[in-house]
Amino acid sequence: MAGPIRHPIPLDSLTDYLRNNVPKIDLPLTIQQFGYGQSNPTYLLTSTSTGAKYVLRKKPPGKLLSKTAHQVEREYKVLKALSEAAQDLPVPKVYCLCEDAEVVGSAFYIMEFLDGRIFEDPALPGVTPVERMAMWRSAILTLARLHKIRPEEHAALKSFGKPSGFYWRQIRTLSAIEAAQAATKDVETGVEVGKIPRFDEAMKFFSTTQPKDRSAVIHGDYKIDNLVFHKTKPRVIGVLDWELSTIGHPLSDVSNLLSPYQLALDTDASVMAGESKGFLPGATAGLPSRQQAIEWYGQASGWNVLPSEMYWGDAFGFCRNSVIAQGITARVARRQASSAKAGMYGERTPSLVALAWRYAFIHLSLPNACVLD
Repeated sequence: MAGPIRHPIPLDSLTDYLRNNVPKIDLPLTIQQFGYGQSNPTYLLTSTSTGAKYVLRKKPPGKLLSKTAHQVEREYKVLKALSEAAQDLPVPKVYCLCEDAEVVGSAFYIMEFLDGRIFEDPALPGVTPVERMAMWRSAILTLARLHKIRPEEHAALKSFGKPSGFYWRQIRTLSAIEAAQAATKDVETGVEVGKIPRFDEAMKFFSTTQPKDRSAVIHGDYKIDNLVFHKTKPRVIGVLDWELSTIGHPLSDVSNLLSPYQLALDTDASVMAGESKGFLPGATAGLPSRQQAIEWYGQASGWNVLPSEMYWGDAFGFCRNSVIAQGITARVARRQASSAKAGMYGERTPSLVALAWRYAFIHLSLPNACVLD
């Protein structure tokens, strides 16, 4: 999955830094860039002397549009803290954090390379039905283990977020980010990215009713393609992309992981969002039902997720993902996009908010659908 470099790194400068500061990394190195990673450019480093492999994650080049995105420093600190707080949580080992932009052009960190399988399609093509069921169950149980960590019991995790009011903060943050991204102009054409249709109206709706407040360490973007599975066994060996991790509502992670089930039922949204039709009922043998996945999570986490909470989380998650898609479009406009597939995301943005509205009106307009905390 690693190949040509789209965002060059000065290898000599990196080698000098590692030689002086990180003796555990075997030099010299060759470098390739991974094709995935929408937010932060991600590279494969390979030792030419021992064959050892490492992964480097850095901020994009140039002046960044948002201070809340591309937080590789936060990602490093979260991984380090979690590896110390939960020995049974599969997170990659981290080697170093460099905040000196002079070394490779922006802040970066290096972690271990996990030799496993990454699936872009959450329907997990190419495995047996028995393996597919076990792999999804492993993904659910891994998430439950994360949410059972008590941040107040670990000094290194206490500073990653506030213990309440997660969705209120999300509304404020997403509104500010959406406005900034909308005003971004293409560096060549001067055309603005533009506002997401009905986004401000949606945020007002989510401000009026919310699920009961809960608090846990959350990943922030927990989904199948951010997981590394064992090369031959149906289990998760690593969770990647922690830059959005915080202390927040666990519903955010659960809804994000299970969103393919809802997207598959909406033809326009699923096509626009690039989701697999494998999640249509009965389409993929061995794929657990959405309700089965929710029950697995409830049994492992100890939290009985109410249907109204799931619908609210789904609707809010679609709006949140529309901002993420808009952000990718803004980075394309500024020529800062990391992924080789970044250009396709602009047209997906409106469909995600439209889907959020449908969920809000269909499932959340009933009296007492959600409990104000």
